[in-house]
Amino acid sequence: MRQRSLIAITAVLAAGSLTLTACGSRDDDGGGKGGGDKTTVVIGLDAPLTGDLSALGLGMRNSADLAAKTANKQEYVEGVEFKIEPLDDQAQPSVGQQNAQKFISNKDVLGVVGPLNSSVSQQMQKPFNDAGLTQISPANTGTELTQGDGWKTGNSVRQFKTFFRTATTDEIQGAFAAEYLFTKAGKKKVYLIDDQKTYGAGLAASFKENFTKLGGKIVGSDHINPDDRDFNSVVAKIKKTGAEALYYGGEYPAAAPLSQQLKDSGQNIPLMGGDGIYSGEFPKLNKKAEGDLATSVGKPVEQLDSAKEFIKNYEAGSYEDAYEAYGGLTYDATWAIIEAVKLAVEGNDGKLPSDGRKAVLDAMAKVKFDGVTGTISFDEFGDTTNTLMTAYKVTKGAWAPEYSASPKVG
Repeated sequence: MRQRSLIAITAVLAAGSLTLTACGSRDDDGGGKGGGDKTTVVIGLDAPLTGDLSALGLGMRNSADLAAKTANKQEYVEGVEFKIEPLDDQAQPSVGQQNAQKFISNKDVLGVVGPLNSSVSQQMQKPFNDAGLTQISPANTGTELTQGDGWKTGNSVRQFKTFFRTATTDEIQGAFAAEYLFTKAGKKKVYLIDDQKTYGAGLAASFKENFTKLGGKIVGSDHINPDDRDFNSVVAKIKKTGAEALYYGGEYPAAAPLSQQLKDSGQNIPLMGGDGIYSGEFPKLNKKAEGDLATSVGKPVEQLDSAKEFIKNYEAGSYEDAYEAYGGLTYDATWAIIEAVKLAVEGNDGKLPSDGRKAVLDAMAKVKFDGVTGTISFDEFGDTTNTLMTAYKVTKGAWAPEYSASPKVG
């Protein structure tokens, strides 16, 4: 938290806003004052900045930072200076819940980007909703986060008015993975494993439903502890089934050794997973990753004309960590909050409304812009309207795009 000296304050309440004429002062809705006569708007960033998943989290932090710096440099919102406040959730739901309360208690925070993990988000959504604080995740894909468990029976109901995302859902991702593995890769018999976490279990269930609809066969299934690194017992079970591929619902720290032990056992079959394994760390941790498969949201940013400036500016920013799988989506998520702040200011005679959080939340439904990853807008559930997915294969030690499409579900 920043220290603020309350000096030389002259405040005039007008038209529902508090106009400040002093540097270093703070207004009633918590919008702190930056340099000159600009109001500081803080955007929270929650992600795993330490631990096994930190490669993804650090890329998220840096991309959010770049968005704020870009908006400030352009003076994109008149009279507003943006600042990112990153908090480390360690990929732990309980820590994420604590972070949510820290963001809520800081009245300068008008929106929060993150988290990475759907299980963490489940502990953050209600506190944010109760506080009226906008949350937008660039990585959460659990369908129930926006549509509730009823989505499985066609009875989707929005869960929290404050939750949005730039990543598409596991309903979409599972359907795309099943279509690719069955139709494009020609795999008809699959062994299914998940890590029992919200993201992994949901993704595996969606894959299973769609794969069997296509005529594929699930020849066996298991659950693992994502903290384990010895998977020889389950690998032995897979060997007896004649599986042509292993589909894993989970993240790269466990997926990498699982894949290597699978190959070490003499089973020359690919492991396929979702965006949780689509990280540059996966082939680094897995000496036998060649031929493994993953799906991820959108197209690789390196192939998008809309991402050229983002990549150029990221490199110029001298960030020590790669932007990774969620960099472009995080930049777009952060920019969505910036756009909402802009709409709120423009709708209030050029001043940040006294209830900045409510104004930003009200504006989110109207947000639409051309972002790094494509057109950014949200449907009635807060889900992204961009459902494009890409399948990747590890080729010569790195992920290479194989196929992109917007799958049909239902």
